[in-house]
Formats: sequence, C-alpha cells, structure tokens
Amino acid sequence: MPVVLHGYHYSVYVRIARMALLEKRVSWQHVEVDPFEDIPASYLALNPFGRVPTLEHDGFVLFETSAIIRYVDEAFDGPRLQPKTPRERARMNQIIAIIDSYGYWPMVRQVFAQRIFAPAIGNAGDEAMIADGIAKSQNVLSALENLASGGAFLVGSSLSLADLHLAAMIAYFTAAPEGARSLSTYPKLSSWWSRMAQHASLVETDPGLPSKPA
Repeated sequence: MPVVLHGYHYSVYVRIARMALLEKRVSWQHVEVDPFEDIPASYLALNPFGRVPTLEHDGFVLFETSAIIRYVDEAFDGPRLQPKTPRERARMNQIIAIIDSYGYWPMVRQVFAQRIFAPAIGNAGDEAMIADGIAKSQNVLSALENLASGGAFLVGSSLSLADLHLAAMIAYFTAAPEGARSLSTYPKLSSWWSRMAQHASLVETDPGLPSKPA
C-alpha cells in the first residue's frame, strides 16, 4: 500500500510532513482535507480531532506532525534527519517544541494569515492581530536565535527535522513584510534563513496562495 498523506494544501504542518517525505525520497499520494470546512466522517475515523496531517502507511495510521516526521525519518531509507548524539537530538526536539508551542500562532495564524492569506481570499486583515503577532513572536525568535548553532543548520552539521519544521513556519512569517523585517534583526536566524529559503524541499512544497473569489 502506498504512503498516503491527508491534509490541507495550505497547512504549514502538511508542508512540514511533505518536506520530510521529499528528504527521504518517499513517494506518496495526497488526499485533500480542509479542516476549516465540513470534515468527512471517513477522515474523522482516521483522526478523531479532525486536524491535519494524517499519514497512512501499510495499514498504520499516524497523526500529529512531530510523530509523523519522526516516523518518516525512521521508517524509510534516505538521509538521516535526526542527530545521533542525545544532546543534539534534545536540541532539535526543543526547537520543534518552541515553534509549535509559542511560534505557530503569532507567526502563522496572526501575522501570515492576516497580512497575506486573508487578502488573498478577498478579506481584510486584522491590523491589531498582526501587531500582536509581531510582538509575541519576538520572544520566540530571541529564544531560537540563542539556540541556533550559527552554522548552515540549526543543530549540528547536517539538516535535521528542526530545520524543516522551522523553515515552513518562517516561510509564511517572512511572506509578510513585518515578519521579514522582524527576522532580519536576528543575525544567526537570518543567515540560516538565507540558505534554507533556497532548500529544494522547501521550494518544491510552496503551496502558493488561493485566488480571490470572482
């Protein structure tokens, strides 16, 4: 049975899972699920929370992005995406947890969604929400700046799941001019992003933007 990835085309978390699959050179089938619309019962049978993504592989069903990308790394051949040493793996997990717990909402749901996505579908962005998102993202970026290695990758000498996870978030955040200006004040993150923005799996999974309704 082929790998099947259920998810919403514009979801940052679906993009992270797609990037991991690309890095491991795994072919998969995509099944579109919009969690903001009526969710099919067939999908709720796979994921009772109705969130995305969900992965199916040979009868094994897995949801929650962090679990999915670790499974993809460990279940398939290809370049290793998790560091070998306990401290580097811990740092990778810490970075992922920070961006999930504290960064996703202000950076993606507030800044990107209101400045970029809302106008793309014909709605006005909420300026107060954007300003709040920029303000709340500063503590996140500061923490990540302190944790980043300062090299080509966030942790160690090779690409890890932390790079994939953060890159998908930063791609959306910096699509907003305010987000790009904000990131530019953090030297290590800016240097990392200047390279990571051109990384093949990030470029290939760019979902673009929806068109305004006619």
